[in-house]
Amino acid sequence: MNPVNSLADEQLPTHTYSAPTSFSIKSWAEEDRPREKLLTKGRAALSDAELMAILLGSGTAKLSAVDVAKLILQAVENDLNALAKLSVKELMRHKGIGEAKAITIVAALELGRRRKEATASQRTVITCSTDIYNTIRPNLQDLPHEEFWVVLLNRANVVMRKQPVSTGGVAGTVADPKLIFKHALEQLASSIILVHNHPSGNRNPSAADIALTRKLKEAGQFLDLPILDHLIYTDLGYYSFADEGML
Repeated sequence: MNPVNSLADEQLPTHTYSAPTSFSIKSWAEEDRPREKLLTKGRAALSDAELMAILLGSGTAKLSAVDVAKLILQAVENDLNALAKLSVKELMRHKGIGEAKAITIVAALELGRRRKEATASQRTVITCSTDIYNTIRPNLQDLPHEEFWVVLLNRANVVMRKQPVSTGGVAGTVADPKLIFKHALEQLASSIILVHNHPSGNRNPSAADIALTRKLKEAGQFLDLPILDHLIYTDLGYYSFADEGML
């Protein structure tokens, strides 16, 4: 008997194909890997995504650390200031970001903020509202809630101390006049600048802001501690009561 063989009866060889591992940074040319690139070309040669990839250390099964970093940056429109406002939980919503990596990103951005603050804390003379804004910016930048601060000056208008007074919610905070003048008297300050932020980005003063400013101005005159200005801070600019003739 001669069996008839058909293609259906033949045992065709099978092959298993594996996806290329191009997602791993290790497969990149050495000079293109973020860590090696930093060593050979310097930190300025790295993109924001590459610098963040160094913080992350690793990506996912399908995405390199650089790819993960790019997706996070795209979500905030490549705005590092917006990135700095994200909480650990918000960062963890991104694929490939666990708690440890999220904490690492937050910590790195906080170090950058503190570096700005350390630079600003050098001997600073206040001559205009822009000086106030630049002085307080490291303290109020990126905050999602309101805070009230006072800047205490000596007779030469040199910043003696930046002092937080109160912390509130998204919509407002309460500033105690007694606490404000207590800080000023303890430091033997010669004048006071009031500052609070509006996380919404709205620079205009509320009726409560105006009333508080008038109340503190009157108290300051009585105590010989003049209120030189009240600044409403936002990340994109400010409102100065002094500049607007409101003080």
